[in-house]
Amino acid sequence: MDGSTQLDVIDRRILRALQADGRVTYDALAAQVNLSASAVLRRVKRLEESGVIAAYVALVRPEKVGLGLTAYINVRLEKHTESHKRNPMDLFRAAVQTWPEVVECAALTGEMDYVLRVLVEDMAHYSRFITETLLKHPSVQDCKTSFVLERLKNTTAVPV
Repeated sequence: MDGSTQLDVIDRRILRALQADGRVTYDALAAQVNLSASAVLRRVKRLEESGVIAAYVALVRPEKVGLGLTAYINVRLEKHTESHKRNPMDLFRAAVQTWPEVVECAALTGEMDYVLRVLVEDMAHYSRFITETLLKHPSVQDCKTSFVLERLKNTTAVPV
């Protein structure tokens, strides 16, 4: 496993606890993993410094802030031609970083090049995003969309 950090059983317990509650105190975390608070603090700092813990965030429910529609959009890009000064994938990768509706973008194998997870207010907002942003991008050749009807599982926790 390239780039991975060696984790022992206690590190994994700490990570599971922090993924469940990132605001847990070191005293409470120490009690959960049967260590002293100072030992837990040292381990957490090591996990942060090694990049295992990337950030602490607040998870916002999209529907509570007016973003009631989630779409997964498969995107196919045009193929690279000699007339381009930059590769279409480079242009797309840069552009997608600026689109607030896109909360996740992953490169794919297979027929399509990327999948976007998009959060929008409603179908009108989705339509504006597709017609005024995504399909106007010069690298985008085609897209196919699926809408989320129901979430059966939604977690940010990594299985450690």
